[in-house]
Amino acid sequence: MARAGMERWRGRLALVTGASGGIGAAVARALVQQGLKVVGCARTVGNIEELAAECKSAGYPGTLIPYRCDLSNEEDILSMFSAVRSQHGGVDICINNAGLARPDTLLSGSTSGWKNMFNVNVLALSICTREAYQSMKERNVDDGHIININSMSGHRVPPNSATHFYSATKYTVTALTEGLRQELREAQTHIRATCISPGVVETQFAFRLHDKDPEKAAATYEVMKCLKPEDVAEAVIYVLSSPPHVQIGDIQMRPTEQVV
Repeated sequence: MARAGMERWRGRLALVTGASGGIGAAVARALVQQGLKVVGCARTVGNIEELAAECKSAGYPGTLIPYRCDLSNEEDILSMFSAVRSQHGGVDICINNAGLARPDTLLSGSTSGWKNMFNVNVLALSICTREAYQSMKERNVDDGHIININSMSGHRVPPNSATHFYSATKYTVTALTEGLRQELREAQTHIRATCISPGVVETQFAFRLHDKDPEKAAATYEVMKCLKPEDVAEAVIYVLSSPPHVQIGDIQMRPTEQVV
């Protein structure tokens, strides 16, 4: 169903990173339902191809275009934006959803684990943001939107040592989004920047974080009624459907039963 306020985005292009599952897939589907052209990227695109076929068979007004991209590789990111420019004109909405968590603590974690998290959660997000802005600027798009899928871990440090470095990367996303908002104002654009910071969402996140302890991962989602990826996608649609003069800085959302 078309959402009020989303009419102006119909037919325009949104980039969604990490679109192969979880929040990214839910966001991509929601945008296609609203009539957008969506480039969904991930390191492997099999799931995105299946989702694209589902959207098409469902008769959604938009289209989903799978694109293989390793976000830890800047050349891959630049190549993707170049392809979007040449094949589809450019990006009007950039949704930086891809994120990585590894159980590398501050006292005994591996440097490679820290680098992997920083490369995806901070550098890839920043590169995509820069390239999306340049894509908008060169086409005189003055009403674009950049949305960073952050985390409640970007606003408080949970008492779980396995997530402390991850939390540090998400605090960085909080700062980057506010810095971006300020730079967009200095550039005298009407492009908006928003964070969406969910708490526990039932995805494969915990299973990747605790890949050697699947029982512990499963327990993460069993102790309460968690958020669903669709809940976060609904927040994205809410942000995009807000009037152009409304700047939503951050949406913090938790399961009602979540303690911290």
